[in-house]
Formats: sequence, C-alpha cells, structure tokens
Amino acid sequence: MSPPVNSGFSTFAIAGRAMAAQLVRLNAIASNLANAGAVAGTADTAYRALRPVFATRYAGQAATVDVTSVERTGTPDKRSEPNHPLADADGNVWTAAVDPNQELVEMVETQRQYANNVEVLTTAKALALDTLRLGR
Repeated sequence: MSPPVNSGFSTFAIAGRAMAAQLVRLNAIASNLANAGAVAGTADTAYRALRPVFATRYAGQAATVDVTSVERTGTPDKRSEPNHPLADADGNVWTAAVDPNQELVEMVETQRQYANNVEVLTTAKALALDTLRLGR
C-alpha cells in the first residue's frame, strides 16, 4: 500500500532510497575486500572495515532509510615480522581488521536486499500501468 500523498514518500521514493542505502553498503564491502590482508606499520594506520550506519526516517505512516554515517570498525591484528619493510622498532606489523568471509556474507545479503527493492519497484510500476489502463 502506498503512503498518503502528503507524506512525502511514494513507493518509488522509498524503494529508491533503500536501493541507494544498499549501494553505500556494497561500496563499503568492496573497499573492505580490496583492503583485506593489507599491512601497516602502526595500529593507527592499519585499515579498519567500513560499516554504514542506517537510520529509519519517518513521514507520517511511511518510513524509509537514511545512511547517517560510515564508520570504521574492528581492531587490527599485530604480527611479528621483523624483516617486513613496514615493521616497527619491535618488528611488528598490523594487518587490516577485515574478515573476508564476513564481507562475502554481507555482500550476498546486500545483493538480496537490493534485489528485493528492485522487485518492489517492478511491482509498483506494473500496478501503476494497470491502473492507467483501467482509466481508458
């Protein structure tokens, strides 16, 4: 059911915003996977996984999603590699705080959410076209 006209959200707007949020999530996943296994010389410069933070936005009885921020998460792992060119004075390096397996699970979930919203748009479009045809 579509929200009231004065709510500011149509079915198309709600699904579009949800798809945009999933795109932010997918871009974060791509960045995380690209940096998995990266090594740094200090814990402060080591890569930390990106995670978008979502918030529900309401307008009357309709709701949609906003990405409020993208935050860095995780704690880099310290490894002893005294011969590594980035090793500190103690011979340690830090690896990216990214779990590739978790990222792949996130990717599949994101793809499913995106596909669900595409289906919502397809159905809403078909209903709108059917409604127009009734008026002929």
